[in-house]
Amino acid sequence: MFYWVMKRIIVGPILNLLFRPWVKGLDNVPTSGPAVIVSNHLSFSDSIFLPIVVPRPVVFLAKSEYFTGKGVKGRLTALFFRLSNQLPMDRSGGAASSSSLSAGMDILNDGGVLGIYPEGTRSPDGRLYRGKTGVAKLVLATGVPVIPVAMIGTDKVQPIGRRIPNIRRVGIIIGEPLDFSRYEGLEDDRFVQRSVTDEIMYELMRLSGQEYVDAYASTVKERLAAEKAAGRKASRPGADTRRAAVRIGNEGGTPAPGAVTEVGRASSDAQGKADEGQDAPGDGTTGPA
Repeated sequence: MFYWVMKRIIVGPILNLLFRPWVKGLDNVPTSGPAVIVSNHLSFSDSIFLPIVVPRPVVFLAKSEYFTGKGVKGRLTALFFRLSNQLPMDRSGGAASSSSLSAGMDILNDGGVLGIYPEGTRSPDGRLYRGKTGVAKLVLATGVPVIPVAMIGTDKVQPIGRRIPNIRRVGIIIGEPLDFSRYEGLEDDRFVQRSVTDEIMYELMRLSGQEYVDAYASTVKERLAAEKAAGRKASRPGADTRRAAVRIGNEGGTPAPGAVTEVGRASSDAQGKADEGQDAPGDGTTGPA
């Protein structure tokens, strides 16, 4: 009830009036049945604008810290997230993350729509980072369609660290459903999980027009934090990684979503090492981070 009141009567009308979000491909969202919506993650406000434009309720797996805060502010934050259709996601890996994934699977088994950010956290610089395989584990285990979504301009509305948003227009591009039924029975194969995740990330790159960095956003954020703590000037995020170099076309103007002119790929050795260190069970299924 709270979700629909906020969406239809309070928050929804205000956001539509102020930010005038434009939407492309809304008919790609199925009117019934389970589905996973996967999106790039530019801003905290992604989890507000996306549910506003999708006609069906979307349940996000949000990082568990939002549900465990102390004091009055912490309790109010936890209450808001629970009432706004979000579930806690433990990102520590192991049994805790597996339990969180089970909660997401329950949503899908009940015929609902689950929202996931495969990058696992917000992009530190507006580029698209390597996806974690938690989304693939869910999709392969349930066989549900995947709806790719590109958020456009939300990082300009509410950059990381900014509490009061800038009033400007945002966009949402919803792509055609992705079907991974060809991998039925292979949900435990790590190579299949990585292949599905990479296919999802490629589609997000194509829809959003973002430059793709073959490194985990969480790793880049940790390095930037360490450099800041050490008093060193932070280098460009992703600059020291072996990454997939993807440049956007449209010289002399603003890059157009989907205009990709050059694609490279990190070496298989570098990719394998990253997988071993980063893809704990449940990674990449968080909400606002």
